[in-house]
Amino acid sequence: MSESSAIQGYVFGGPAARHVSDPHAEHASRGHGDETQTTLGFWIYLMSDCLIFAVLFATFGVLAGATAGGPSGRHLFELEFVLGETMLLLLSSFTFGAAMLSLKGGKQGQGMWWLAATFVLGAGFVGMEVYEFAELIHRGATPQVSAYLSGYFTLVGTHGLHVTCGLLWLAVMLHQLHHFGFTAVTRRRMECLSLFWHFLDLIWICVFTFIYLREFA
Repeated sequence: MSESSAIQGYVFGGPAARHVSDPHAEHASRGHGDETQTTLGFWIYLMSDCLIFAVLFATFGVLAGATAGGPSGRHLFELEFVLGETMLLLLSSFTFGAAMLSLKGGKQGQGMWWLAATFVLGAGFVGMEVYEFAELIHRGATPQVSAYLSGYFTLVGTHGLHVTCGLLWLAVMLHQLHHFGFTAVTRRRMECLSLFWHFLDLIWICVFTFIYLREFA
């Protein structure tokens, strides 16, 4: 074998060839690694949020009877109104799920319509919650009245703040989907937002049960 043949064999079929990397493979591997890290990081964030809400629920549980002679939840809350809030948020969870199914099925226009419906339902929920807070404050049931009301406003307000942040995130994703489409990047972001939104629904079910229903049990 000639020296040139040996060199060609070494470069194109020998050890050197085995060390030549495919740029497409590297990009795919890097993208998969980024996706895994993003998903893991977001799950860690959700677990930290669970801890925050667990502390707030525990605090409210301790303060539930500390009305300081003021009104209790039975005299303040309108169960039918809160049930309406609950139905809006639960329905928004359904529309979000329908949006993800449409997007993954290649129906981006339909998916964006479902996301817009989710935004309207979520905004309706936040609007009703703000109205409820305003009514309580107007009736003199402020957080300063009792430890019970302080715990109530803190827990429900924290959840409402999370929903508001979710709405802002949803608006940003609608903009990105409109301009960039359902790419690998927007898909990953939408999946994280989906986890966040359904997580807030689960937290609200606990809020509705632990704060509102217990007052009328």
